[in-house]
Amino acid sequence: MGTAQSHVEFRGVGKTYDGRTMVVRDLDLRARRGEFLTLLGPSGSGKTTCLMMLAGFETPTEGEIRIAGRPVHDVPPRKRGIGMVFQNYALFPHMTVGRNLSFPLEVRGMDAARRAECVRRVLALVRLDGFEARRPDELSGGQQQRVAIARALVFEPDLVLMDEPLGALDRRLREEMQFEIRRIQRELGVTVVYVTHDQQEAMAMSDRVAVFHRGRIEQVASPETLYEEPEGEFVARFIGDNNLLRGRIVSVGPDTCEVETPGGTVRAFPVHRHRPGDRTVLAIRPERVGLARTGVYSNIFEADVEDIAFLGDHLRLRLDLCGNPAFIVKIPNTVGHGAVLRGDRIRVGWGAVDCRALPDDEGARAVEAVAA
Repeated sequence: MGTAQSHVEFRGVGKTYDGRTMVVRDLDLRARRGEFLTLLGPSGSGKTTCLMMLAGFETPTEGEIRIAGRPVHDVPPRKRGIGMVFQNYALFPHMTVGRNLSFPLEVRGMDAARRAECVRRVLALVRLDGFEARRPDELSGGQQQRVAIARALVFEPDLVLMDEPLGALDRRLREEMQFEIRRIQRELGVTVVYVTHDQQEAMAMSDRVAVFHRGRIEQVASPETLYEEPEGEFVARFIGDNNLLRGRIVSVGPDTCEVETPGGTVRAFPVHRHRPGDRTVLAIRPERVGLARTGVYSNIFEADVEDIAFLGDHLRLRLDLCGNPAFIVKIPNTVGHGAVLRGDRIRVGWGAVDCRALPDDEGARAVEAVAA
């Protein structure tokens, strides 16, 4: 992606608070103009620190941040022209909705008539027409979050930052607001950099997702690519359900490799360059594993059904397979599913292309720890 396309750029950015531990390290990341980019990761992975540096509330220890091609290290937060939305809404409780929205415009010196028009327009955008006279404590959680979004948009920024904005809402409201935020972003064409630890939220809303782990980005890609083509073990674990099997490479062909596991040899798709003898971890999505009543799969194994969970539209079978005592198989809830019962011995299979051979990062760290 060229610089001309980039709205936001992190160039070799690092951040430490104590001079020893790097909270963010070697960060290179770009957001295209008009893109919805999500920073996803567990607590402490560095994603919120990146957002705060972009907003100007934190200063990078090293590297450079650019907005619209210009360095912003000496630009204070109020002059960066960025809209911000927080999890706790940060509304002024003593002000009406109209005053909450008008205040950022007053600070910018806008006259009363224009302020009133901007407030009216942004309330229509978030579907809160007629709420100008209400106070925040008279609104539901979802309505308060809409006002917070409206306030971030009322002065028409072209970059909006959102830090866990839906974390305080219940599941139904959270899903509703996901669609609303995406609708508004597409309607306005603004660039959004969004922080969350909720993978489902990131997958549902984003053009691209940057997965953070221990202060670094593990992978940046579209939600579909992250799910279908994880490049490493952490992403495979963090994005959706994955069955992980550990083993060693036996042979490598043009399109597949053979891996020796505790339960037998598995054919897989090599994501990185592997050589015989290398340690690897295999990742297979539960929904890509089927009951092998016929021999159409590249990999077929027998296992006992340790447990069955009924989840409405599908069943989750737990097997002890190839060294994984919690190997999960999802099968559709169709007529006749009662043919599989707890304790049954069944045959399951999956294709080589659905089984990704990744570097065994966890195994390598364990070996290093023992050696140390």
